[in-house]
Amino acid sequence: MKNISELFGIQYPIIQGGMIWCSGWELASAVSNAGGLGIIGSGSMTPDVLKEHIAKCKAATKKPFGVNIPLIFGHSAEFIEIVKTEKIPVVITSAGNPAKYTEYLQAEGIKVIHVVANLKGALKCESVGVDAIVAEGFEAGGHNGKEETTTMVLIPMVVDAVKIPVIAAGGIFDGRSMHAAFSLGAAGVQIGSRFAISKESSAHDLFKEEVVKSGDGGTQLSLKKLIAVRLLKNEFYNMVKEKEDAGASPEELLELLGSGRAKTGMFDGDLENGELEIGQVAARIEKIEPASEIINSIIAEFNEVQIDKLSKA
Repeated sequence: MKNISELFGIQYPIIQGGMIWCSGWELASAVSNAGGLGIIGSGSMTPDVLKEHIAKCKAATKKPFGVNIPLIFGHSAEFIEIVKTEKIPVVITSAGNPAKYTEYLQAEGIKVIHVVANLKGALKCESVGVDAIVAEGFEAGGHNGKEETTTMVLIPMVVDAVKIPVIAAGGIFDGRSMHAAFSLGAAGVQIGSRFAISKESSAHDLFKEEVVKSGDGGTQLSLKKLIAVRLLKNEFYNMVKEKEDAGASPEELLELLGSGRAKTGMFDGDLENGELEIGQVAARIEKIEPASEIINSIIAEFNEVQIDKLSKA
């Protein structure tokens, strides 16, 4: 299995999640400058905005960075052409068929990662030749697998089934959880929620502060009749739960969701009416930190755990 750091030309096998309304050029460049792989999250952008973020990221870092492209969104084909033209070294595709653009991007020398939440998706990824898989467990924030398979179960299951590198996601917070992922066979980790609440995240400060206050049990997987998403509990979540408990149809839930809910909550800071997407590790986030400090603390703890493990062997 290839080394993730060598595959992507980075110092540490840490990939930043491409989270909507959080992962702009400032966060991506900060993560890349600190030794990880920063990711611009295109899911909340128009083509012109994506071009602007790529230009600013290139000006802010000389290290590799990538772009996350959710394939279900209307601009995805145009985004593919943008990353091709801009010669982005790594593209993470999600929420769609990995066969659609993998060969096309690889022909341009672009490494392709695809995000999955189950074994079937992982096997599909390997069959179409992606360079690596992000296997994302039930603990993760944002859109999630309906199967509710946890990271602890998903990672070894996928690692045992494929020969390409597997990047663990969902519940990865610190050096201990990174070490656990490696023990399960992962070749790297993707971290979303902790970076979403970082200083450089483009999310609203009120959202960040709400996550810091959230505590144990503050999130729940919701909207499984549409596209499952993990949400911080607030008034909008309560409305969703009431509808779901009453047996609401997908059409009724879609009407309640409307448009722009995630922007309203995460970017505009409306904590009651907005959709607040975040992972279970929200319960462990105690402060808003610079991305560089997050990476440094993760690597320091990971190395400490490694040394302690060796000393007890």
